[in-house]
Amino acid sequence: MVPWEGYVSDETMGTFAPIVLYWVYGGCYQLILHRRPLQQYRLHTQAEEDEKNLVSVPTVIRGVLLQQLVQAIVAMILFMVTSDSSTPVVQPPIHIQIIQFGVAMLVMDSWQYFVHRYMHQNKFLYKHIHSQHHRLIVPYAIGALYNHPLEGLLLDTLGGAMSFLFSSMTPRTAVFFFCFAVMKTVDDHCGLWLPYNIFQRLFRNNTAYHDIHHQLQGTKYNYSQPFFSIWDRILGTHMPYKLVSRKEGGFEARPARD
Repeated sequence: MVPWEGYVSDETMGTFAPIVLYWVYGGCYQLILHRRPLQQYRLHTQAEEDEKNLVSVPTVIRGVLLQQLVQAIVAMILFMVTSDSSTPVVQPPIHIQIIQFGVAMLVMDSWQYFVHRYMHQNKFLYKHIHSQHHRLIVPYAIGALYNHPLEGLLLDTLGGAMSFLFSSMTPRTAVFFFCFAVMKTVDDHCGLWLPYNIFQRLFRNNTAYHDIHHQLQGTKYNYSQPFFSIWDRILGTHMPYKLVSRKEGGFEARPARD
């Protein structure tokens, strides 16, 4: 039993809940990012954000909305093709759903690592496609999905579709998985190192880890996203970091590799 049962279908929730959650969760981060008490947790100062970022917030919002439009269309097609309305869907036992979650996480991580890395190594793709995401040198939450439309389709939307298909999860399980993935992605771009943040404590691939990748010296490292750093460690693209307190308050994520 889920709260939306009897009101909307699992397929509709799987399509639109992650989009709504992106703006709610990311919007909350965006609001607190500029609160004075939280300046002590920022990885970059407001001055750095204003000086280094090469794209305005309204442009970022328009870019994300375009990607989410494509994402919604693909999700509706995916659910339509894979669902059989004549057969009731039975949720598997919870331990099976946990396994499906794990499989989906590994599939998404694998897909995004290799596509992401290739977009850095191919000069044409980086210049014309992936560099759009790196216009946000200082990441922030609502810019997590700011990508070129083609990258958004290849990296995020197709990665999500493959995770769903390979894990054999039901649409209902997919609602929770996609919402979890969105929250993790937003958190990785939030620009804050917060005490008691469960994502930053449980995952080595976290806000500071991804912040290194957005820095000039880290663009050839830390490709893994959004969950684990497995492929970075296996294939030699892992760059550890250290958090250093700034005199004016907040932290700085610095590469620990010479």
